[in-house]
Amino acid sequence: MPIRPPVSEAELEAHLSGICFKTGPPRRTGVEIEFLVHDAHNPRCPVGTDRMHRAAAALRALPLTSALTFEPGGQLELSSLPATSLTACVAAVSADLALVRAVLRELGLVLAGHGHDPWNPPRRVLRAPRYDAMEAYFDRRGPAGRSMMCRTASVQVCLDAGHEEPGPLGLGRRWLLAHLLGAVLTAAFANSPLSEGRPTGYRSTRQAVWAQLDPARTLAPPQDVEPRTAWARYALDAPVMCVRRPDGPWDAPAGLTFREWVRSGVPRPVTWEDLDYHVTTLFPPVRPRGHLELRMIDAQPGPDGWVVPLAVTAALFDDPAAAEFAYRTVKPLAESAGWQPAPANPLWRTAARAGLTDPELHAAAVACFDAAQEALPRLGATPGIRAAVAEFAERYVARGRCPADDRLDALPAVDAAGGPDPAGGAGTAAEGRLLRGKDSK
Repeated sequence: MPIRPPVSEAELEAHLSGICFKTGPPRRTGVEIEFLVHDAHNPRCPVGTDRMHRAAAALRALPLTSALTFEPGGQLELSSLPATSLTACVAAVSADLALVRAVLRELGLVLAGHGHDPWNPPRRVLRAPRYDAMEAYFDRRGPAGRSMMCRTASVQVCLDAGHEEPGPLGLGRRWLLAHLLGAVLTAAFANSPLSEGRPTGYRSTRQAVWAQLDPARTLAPPQDVEPRTAWARYALDAPVMCVRRPDGPWDAPAGLTFREWVRSGVPRPVTWEDLDYHVTTLFPPVRPRGHLELRMIDAQPGPDGWVVPLAVTAALFDDPAAAEFAYRTVKPLAESAGWQPAPANPLWRTAARAGLTDPELHAAAVACFDAAQEALPRLGATPGIRAAVAEFAERYVARGRCPADDRLDALPAVDAAGGPDPAGGAGTAAEGRLLRGKDSK
């Protein structure tokens, strides 16, 4: 395919505005689920590179409907096709997971749902120019980038952007709701309280790691600007992670924004392909990719734990009554946090550290889960999906708990006492340890 010619700044802004929010009545649902891959008998023993590559080769031969990819640390990701209903999405991904697990079982491997590897330091398994460039870029700010790349896993819920009209299913409302609801989802599904076997002081260490990365590509765009305009500005003003070259290193001058690259034409003129690639290196908590990709939820425990955040989020977005209720429930929380960009604002930091032990987040989660459970029958969710949500709500949400609390409760007393206070009292100490690099090698 021939390379398209260099383009102007105005053309790039128009392109971003046009492709990142494809509007229309919300009809489709998707999910991207990541897992850590562990030895079936000793999860603390890292899976060797050769063994991981053999597993990848076997899995790529499977007749999956989902796209199968691997992250730099060997995390496995399945990305569903857009489904016409929540039930269809769950059925398709469940079938793919059954095939994947069967192959891994024969190889002595298992999938594990942790938002952050609880045992091992970061270790690259995949070597590719993209990941070499990403590692070098994030290393400028410290070790958190390597933890993000190699030790984190998530459930990413994908929903249609919404239609042009105002109201609970409109683009503007759905874009805002995604950012407002994000702290509640982070808290309810927090599932990463450990690093190298010790409590970090966070229920979602994964979210704490993300909050330490380059804010120009991980914070949310401003919420008081029309979504298309906000995203186009955000993308063009973000630093360039790398300039791809066929015969040289993928790197870029420190601090060079995409807009500056367009204007200067240095180190070479920008092409459409450069913009398309640049957008894939932006990691805000909600990323527009034609649809909305919600990126704030930790990977979940159990074989089907991913179903619950998918179902709850879809219900709160795609059922008009539930969407309106959720918006009115979470908006006051954001107002009290001062509308600062997520995930750096106080509400999101509280969600990562305290989970649902925070009274305001707990009350909002109870209300939102109740609304989701009322909406799921209207969305045609199966009894199995509804039962999974109800069980999670009773086990965790009603009690002000999240999956991370189970992990902390299971720690031996000596381990639990030796680390920072998992209730949040020593959160700053945990954050300092992460920043000083003692969680990374």
